[in-house]
Amino acid sequence: MGNFGGRLLLAVVLVGLTYNPLGYSFFHWLSGDLNNLIDPVKAIAAIVLLIGWVILLRATFRSLGAPGMLLVVAALGTLMWLLFDKQVFDVRDAGVWKWVGTIGTALLLAIGTSWSHFRRRLTGQVDADDISVD
Repeated sequence: MGNFGGRLLLAVVLVGLTYNPLGYSFFHWLSGDLNNLIDPVKAIAAIVLLIGWVILLRATFRSLGAPGMLLVVAALGTLMWLLFDKQVFDVRDAGVWKWVGTIGTALLLAIGTSWSHFRRRLTGQVDADDISVD
């Protein structure tokens, strides 16, 4: 669980720095000063965030594939449906939907980056990608 927790923390940090409902994110930083939209500090921050997104999305896609990603999204969506149905959250509250999107995206990335490790432990199968044989 420790490895998954670390990957989840990394995904939460990446998603939260990019956008979060609290209003302290790269998105809010950019949209807060439209007169000075791009400067060197914002450009560096954008590149660092983009690198993080490329790494996590690529790992997620390689591990789960498109069908696996759709299944994770379906499972998370069904879980949210259950929570709304049991009135844990108010479906009409826009703030809830912002958190659902933020946390759901982080969970998708964490599950995707951890899936190869889960599968290896469950089945004993090892993923071997991009191995060149000379």
